[in-house]
Amino acid sequence: MIAFYLPQFHPIPENDAWWGKGFTEWTNVTKAKPLFDNHYQPHLPADLGYYDLRLTEARQAQADLAKSYGIEGFCYWHYWFGNGKRLLERPFQEVLKSGEPDLGFFLGWANQTWSGIWHGSPDRVLMEQTYPGEKDYEEHFYYLLNAFHDERYMTVGGKKIFLVYAPQLLPDSKAFTDQWRRLAEKEGLKGIHFIAHGVADYEKYGCDACVDNAPFIHMPQRRWQKKHPKFARVIDNIKYRRRISLERLPTIHSYAEFVDFIKHRKLRNNEYPIIIPNWDNTPRAGLNGFVLHGSTPELFKKMLKDAVNKIDAAQAEDPENKLIFIKAWNEWAESNHLEPDTKFGHAYLEVIKEVLQ
Repeated sequence: MIAFYLPQFHPIPENDAWWGKGFTEWTNVTKAKPLFDNHYQPHLPADLGYYDLRLTEARQAQADLAKSYGIEGFCYWHYWFGNGKRLLERPFQEVLKSGEPDLGFFLGWANQTWSGIWHGSPDRVLMEQTYPGEKDYEEHFYYLLNAFHDERYMTVGGKKIFLVYAPQLLPDSKAFTDQWRRLAEKEGLKGIHFIAHGVADYEKYGCDACVDNAPFIHMPQRRWQKKHPKFARVIDNIKYRRRISLERLPTIHSYAEFVDFIKHRKLRNNEYPIIIPNWDNTPRAGLNGFVLHGSTPELFKKMLKDAVNKIDAAQAEDPENKLIFIKAWNEWAESNHLEPDTKFGHAYLEVIKEVLQ
């Protein structure tokens, strides 16, 4: 059970320059407002508070909480923009340096250009993702070598797990993965288990497995309107009472329908299931956001049970390869978190503990 982990909960000079002094992910979270009837916003943290990931105590509290409910590791998002340019690296570097917390981990390369798309400036490039070539790939590998040698770094078949957010964006993803495999062998590692994120044809990109990104974006709108007419009427009522068109609302889908949609999707060969406790990125995107409406711990339990059954069947002979991804541990500005909030408390974490037992 692996949870994606976002490190953007501490100030950095770049965010200060782009969005104002002291900006972190909490800035968007606390400004969020409900945009329609029964819209659950804002999501506010409970037990862990508005933490700063520069603090050892904050990172330790997260890990203690995760472990106590059956989370085996974090996939830390890692930002390498080319030519050695990194952002948000401090929390993970301190995890490495200190040897704490004692929780499994691996890295996910978020290889994407940062723009102002979620802040009303879609054409504004903040930090461009570049791919200078072999020399840069080698520098990138050696920057992470200490992490690969850390005993907490998670493996499949003895190979270090490394997830690539968008392998299709690399000029030649296979050249990149081949080079890293050669370097891993040279440095005495058993190998690297590459996971392609958000693409089905993972082998084309030199990867060993895949995990979906946001499967709810594939849901046909008409399908949930027919299957959940009461929910469709809620949307119609919102439109009438506010005298606005649907285009003036964020995109809204039913979480219950999403659970049903996921249940009927089969895992591809070497695909890991992904489960999502909630999704609502209106704190970042406002009316341009996407909302899964009506998430509850009970519905989340159905999704988790389905994921467990699917991975048990798909990897019956290879227990080490039974990975389930949770999106996410702490994506608070997308309302996508397992960390306790003031409405549900530990309820989603309790579901994980119950199902895994």
